[in-house]
Amino acid sequence: MAVLRPLRAALRICSHRPSVKPNTLAPSVHLVTVRQQQPFSASSRPAAGVMETVKNTIAENLGKVVPGNEMAPKEGQFSLDQVPDLSGKVAVVTGGSEGIGYGCTQTLLKHNISKLFILSMGKDIASDAINAIREEMGEEAAQKVEWIQCDLTDWEAVAKAAFHISEKTDRLDILINNAGRGIMSYQVDGNGIDRSMSVNHFGPVILTSHLLPKLKETAKQGNKVRIVLLASNAHQNAPKDTKFESLEDVKKDVGPQGNYGRTKLAAILYARYLARHLTANYPNILANATHPGVVETRQSTEHILDAYPLGGYAVKYGLAPFKKDQFEGAVSTMYAATTAEESGKYICPPAMVEQPTALALDDELGEKLMDLTWKIVKEKTKGASAEKGCPFKEF
Repeated sequence: MAVLRPLRAALRICSHRPSVKPNTLAPSVHLVTVRQQQPFSASSRPAAGVMETVKNTIAENLGKVVPGNEMAPKEGQFSLDQVPDLSGKVAVVTGGSEGIGYGCTQTLLKHNISKLFILSMGKDIASDAINAIREEMGEEAAQKVEWIQCDLTDWEAVAKAAFHISEKTDRLDILINNAGRGIMSYQVDGNGIDRSMSVNHFGPVILTSHLLPKLKETAKQGNKVRIVLLASNAHQNAPKDTKFESLEDVKKDVGPQGNYGRTKLAAILYARYLARHLTANYPNILANATHPGVVETRQSTEHILDAYPLGGYAVKYGLAPFKKDQFEGAVSTMYAATTAEESGKYICPPAMVEQPTALALDDELGEKLMDLTWKIVKEKTKGASAEKGCPFKEF
């Protein structure tokens, strides 16, 4: 328990996105809170149960000097070395040029992915990442990567990126919706909604929806197709009265942690929505949400100070020795993207299926979220996305 004492305050505001290759930094944060399975007390739960919860919390969230994988139960252990051979497969990773995304990118290439599309905003960072791949893995690996510049708040541009990908490949096996905005000050984007919600939910939904025809085509050929949504234990911080009934529900400012938590709640709800509507009709397509843990990132060293000028230092310095690097932070996502055999689950590091909050398990709320998402996208893009095949309901 001693190891947890200096971490408690910092775990209230901590991130998931790791630093990437030297000289590059990750774009967003996944806030984490100490995992709680069921309320317990010394009299109501045995010491073994308490220790199991502590060990699982450490395994899920911490890295570097803490042996996270070894502390997980045997059935929940997984390492990047266990990623299967991916020869012949094609993948898309948003934010794949840095942070957890770069951890995924390098892992996919190491395991022989045939083609990899990276979507991100920064050309310089993407160039650095591809050069790093070239230096570390060779020209052949670098030639497998195609970078597409894409701002997830520009919804029509997201759709165009999806169309481009569909034209360039005859299959798509893996879609990792990794890019996102972390715990930062509230902003309204050009679509008139909370920027965090636009980047973390609407953008990934539009991308996924426009790629569905290619994903279905791949699945129909007998291949397993996997979709991953980056969520976080921070979904616990979504307001308890979240309803997703109107534009106001995705626009109003509920504080840095509330805004961020709302987006991560949406990620889990969307994964479960896809499991109900997509996997039910296409059993070879699996969709899951993941929690990466506490990962070293620009969000946990710089951006967190924007939202919390003082408290953020607990994250920046207090957690520094314990944060995961970008490869440790990619473990649960790579498990979901290459190995998981179930759909609609919430997967925590290394490969533990956990129960999210009651709100995240509320299927009616998930239906409301997606109905609202469809309506807002249709209105804000003046029907362009819908008319060009954004199949939110066509599963």
